[in-house]
Amino acid sequence: MNTIRRRHVLVIAAAHCASAFAALGLPPYLGVLLPQLGDPSARWAGVLYVVPTLFAALSASMWGKLADRFGPKPLLVRAQLGLAAAFGLSAVAQDLPTLVVALVAQGVLGGTYSASTAYLASGLAGEPLTRALAIMQGSARTALVAAPVLAGLLAGVLDVRQMYGLAALLPLGAALVMLRMPAPVRSDGARPHSDGSATTDGDGAPRSSVTLAGLCMAEAGFVLVTVSTYPYFVPLMHLVAPWLPAWAPGVLFAGPHVLYLVFAALVLRVMQRRARIGLTIAYVAAAASAVIHVIPVFVPGPGTLAWIVAGRVLLGAALAVGLPALSLLAAEAAPHHPPGRLFGRVETSSKSGAVLAGGAASALATLAPAALGPAAPLAVPLAAGAVLACAARRLTKTRTVLSHKVPVPDRSFT
Repeated sequence: MNTIRRRHVLVIAAAHCASAFAALGLPPYLGVLLPQLGDPSARWAGVLYVVPTLFAALSASMWGKLADRFGPKPLLVRAQLGLAAAFGLSAVAQDLPTLVVALVAQGVLGGTYSASTAYLASGLAGEPLTRALAIMQGSARTALVAAPVLAGLLAGVLDVRQMYGLAALLPLGAALVMLRMPAPVRSDGARPHSDGSATTDGDGAPRSSVTLAGLCMAEAGFVLVTVSTYPYFVPLMHLVAPWLPAWAPGVLFAGPHVLYLVFAALVLRVMQRRARIGLTIAYVAAAASAVIHVIPVFVPGPGTLAWIVAGRVLLGAALAVGLPALSLLAAEAAPHHPPGRLFGRVETSSKSGAVLAGGAASALATLAPAALGPAAPLAVPLAAGAVLACAARRLTKTRTVLSHKVPVPDRSFT
C-alpha cells in the first residue's frame, strides 16, 4: 500500500522551500553582519559563504545511512529541527566564533533536501517518484528566486540577526507539520523477508540501471556547470551593463530558475526514457551560456543586454532539461539502493560540486586581470560543460545490477 499521495508531496516540497529561506536568502548579507561581530572588512565572508555547503557534503552520507536504519520521517524531522537550532544560534551570535559554529551546525544538522527526497523515495517508485523529485527541484528553485527577494525586503526593517531569528521559525513549523505526515511505505512491490530485510522486486531478478557512482558524478558535474557564476553574476552585470537599474541584475539572475519552473513539467513528459540525451543537451546549453555571457566583456556595445538575456535563456534551458534528466536517472536508480544511502550520496555529490565550483570560480576571479575579474569564472562552466557533454552517456551508462535488500527501519528511534 502506498501511503504517500500528491498532497503529501506538495507538503514536503513546501516545507523544504520554507526551510531553505535563510540558507539561500541570508548568506549574501554576511558582509553586512560580519562587521558587527568583529570583522570590520568582512574578509571572512567568502570563506563563511561555503562553510554550510562543505559540512553538508561531509555529513549527508551519514544522515542517509541513519535514515535507512531508523526511517526517513524521523530523520527529516531531525533535519528541520537542526536547521531551526542553527538559525537560532546565528540569531544570537555576538562574535565571529559563535557565527562559525552556527554555520557549521547549519551544514551538519541540516540536509532537508536529501532527507525529503529519501522520504519520497521510501514511498514512491517509477513515474510518481520522478514527478515528486521534479516538484522538489521546483521547491528549491522557488526558494532560490524568492529568498533573496524577501531577504532584501526585510533588510529594510530588520538587521541580519533578526532575520535569522525569524527564519528559525520556518523549519520549526515544518518539523511540526512533518510530525503529522504518514511514515512512507514503498509502492514498488517490496515485501518483507524472514531475515528482517526487503527486496525491491518480487523475484530478485537483475535489472538495468544507472550506477550510483555514475549518478553522483552526473549530479556533481551539473552543479559545477550551473552554479559557478552565481556569486559573480551581479558584479558581471555591473561590469558590462552599469547603466541597468538596480533591480535588473536580480531579475536577470532569477530568470533561468523561473524558466525551469515554467517548463519542467512539459520537459519531464517529453524526456521519458531520454534522460541521457537530455543531460547531454543540458551540459551543452550550460557551456554555450557561458560563451554568450562573456561576449559583452570582449565586445561591448548596444547589444550587451541582448547577449545577456540570450545567455540567461540558455542557462534556463540547461536547468529545465538537466534537472528533469537527473530526476529520471535518480528514479531509475532508486529501486536498487536504500533511499537514505542513495539520496545522501547524491546530496554529498551535489554539495561537493558546489564547493568545487565556488573554489574554482573564486580562484579565477582573484587571479584574472581586474578588467576580466567577474567574467573569469565563466571559464568553469565552459570547460566543464564541454567535457561533461562528451562524457555524459558514458557516465550514465546502463548496467545490470542485482536487486538490493533494504533494511526494515528501526522504529525505536521515534
